[in-house]
Amino acid sequence: MSRAQTTPGVYSTLGEAFVRDTTYITTRIVREPVPGSGDYPVEPGRYRLVAARACPWANRTLIVRRLLGLEDAISVGMPGPIHDAGSWTFDLDPGGIDPVLGIHRLKDAYLARFPSYVRGITVPAVVEVATGEVVTNDFPRITLDFGTEWTAYHRPGAPDLYPEPLRDEMDSVMRRVYTEVNNGVYRCGFAGTQEAYDLAYGRLWTALDWLEERLSTRRFLLGDTITEADVRLFTTLVRFDAVYYSHFKCNRNTLASMPALWAYARDLFQTPGFGDTVSFTQIKQHYYVVQRDLNPNGIVPLGPDTSGWLTPHGREALGGRPFGDGTPPGPVREAERVRD
Repeated sequence: MSRAQTTPGVYSTLGEAFVRDTTYITTRIVREPVPGSGDYPVEPGRYRLVAARACPWANRTLIVRRLLGLEDAISVGMPGPIHDAGSWTFDLDPGGIDPVLGIHRLKDAYLARFPSYVRGITVPAVVEVATGEVVTNDFPRITLDFGTEWTAYHRPGAPDLYPEPLRDEMDSVMRRVYTEVNNGVYRCGFAGTQEAYDLAYGRLWTALDWLEERLSTRRFLLGDTITEADVRLFTTLVRFDAVYYSHFKCNRNTLASMPALWAYARDLFQTPGFGDTVSFTQIKQHYYVVQRDLNPNGIVPLGPDTSGWLTPHGREALGGRPFGDGTPPGPVREAERVRD
C-alpha cells in the first residue's frame, strides 16, 4: 500500500511495517566532475536549493547551508507546509510561484529533467536555475557535498562538519541515528499492525536511551564541536514533542523529560544556524494537515508550549566549543527569517 498521497513518494509498507522509499536521484555537484559521470560542477549562482521548513530532511540542508555561509553561492526556495497529493508547492510566494524558478509545483523541475519520472517529488531538491531541471534529491549526500565540495565558497570561520579524522565514527553514529531515530519515528507513526508498531517503538526507545547516555558525558555527538551528526539528530529532536510524541505515537517520554537530550537539543536550538531555521507552525501544519490518514480531521494542536527551547541548558559545563576554531554564522538574512 502506498502512502504517496500524504507525503509525495516517501511511504510504502511491507508486511504492514513502514518502509521508506530511498531511491533518490544520485547525481552529485562536485568540484571536478569525472567525465561521463553525469555529475554537475560546483558553480555559485547556478543552483537553487528547494527546502521546506516543515520537512526534517530539508531542514538539515537549511542548517548546513547557513552554518557554512553558502547563502550567496546557493539560493533557496521554500515551499509551503501544506502540499497537494503529487508535489510540494510554493504557496508562500506571491502568486504561489517561486520567484527564481517560475514554477508553482516542484514536480515541474523533476519532469523537466525526467519527463516520465514516477517516484516521489521530495524535498530537499537542488535545481539548476538555467534549465529548471532537478539535479538531485539525495538528501544525505547534499549536505555532505555542501561541506566537502563547496569549500571555496564557505564563509570565513565556517566549521568543518565532516572532519576526516572522525569520519568512521561519524558514519557509524549517523547510520544508527538515521535508521533508529530519524526513520524510527516514522516507523512508529506508519506501522500498519500492532506488532509492527511494538517493534518500531522498542527500537526507537532503545536508540534514544543510548543517545541519552552518550550525551550525558559529551556536549555533542562526536565530542567537543558540532558536526553533521548533530545536524541530523537535531531535526528529529526539534519535532519530537510537537509532532512525533502524539501524532506518531512515540509517547514513552517527552523530549523535555529526558535531561541530557533535552539540554542538548536546547543547546543546539540556541546556537546560530539551528533554531533560527525552525518554524514550529509550519512543522505542525505539515504533519497534522497533510497526513490525514493519521489525523482525519486535519486539526492542528495548539501546543506544546515552545518557550522552553530558550531556557538555559547548562551544557557549557561539559566544555567544548560549538564551532571549534571557527565562528558562528552572522544574523539571518532578512528574506530568510522565520516569520511565524
